[in-house]
Amino acid sequence: MTRINELLQKIEELETELEQELQARREGLEYTIQRRKVRFTREVRAKQRAFLKKWLDYVYDSGPLIILTIPIIWGALIPCVILDVVVTIYQFLCFPIYGIPFARRRDYVVIDRQHLGYLNWLEKVNCMYCGYFNGVIAYVREVAARTEQYWCPVRHARPVKSVHGHYRTFFEYGDAQGYREGLEPARKELARKLRENLLGKKK
Repeated sequence: MTRINELLQKIEELETELEQELQARREGLEYTIQRRKVRFTREVRAKQRAFLKKWLDYVYDSGPLIILTIPIIWGALIPCVILDVVVTIYQFLCFPIYGIPFARRRDYVVIDRQHLGYLNWLEKVNCMYCGYFNGVIAYVREVAARTEQYWCPVRHARPVKSVHGHYRTFFEYGDAQGYREGLEPARKELARKLRENLLGKKK
């Protein structure tokens, strides 16, 4: 294993550790997730409502310049929805041909902040929008990453600021023999691992 592989492996381990810490934090904030829905106790909901800010005060405190940016922010929703639809159609048409398991959209597009009692209706709408937009970007990245690993799993010569989870299995830049001899086995290994992960999530 090269030094690059070791570093990428450490990143994955840290991400797992972070998720464990977040899970512990969730337990401390007294909520549960049942059938993908967030549940708070009555007492916790009452505590949250004590921090509720009226939406008119929320708008007033934002200031005129921030208010003027609202059409620009929401205007980005249109291309985001189009991207969401196009990528979903793409993977459902092409992934079966490639032998790649589908990326489950619901694993990436998570909209649940509207259940927080300390958010007013305007904040809830904003949070739903952010959850959708960032979720779509994460979903599209995963679909693109699986596509990249199938068609061109070669690392870049230059450092990349942020890499997806499949990047560490890519072939070294300039490794012609490794690429030609390992491409087909790598495609089969990709399909196998993704199916295992999917089965693990269903349990």
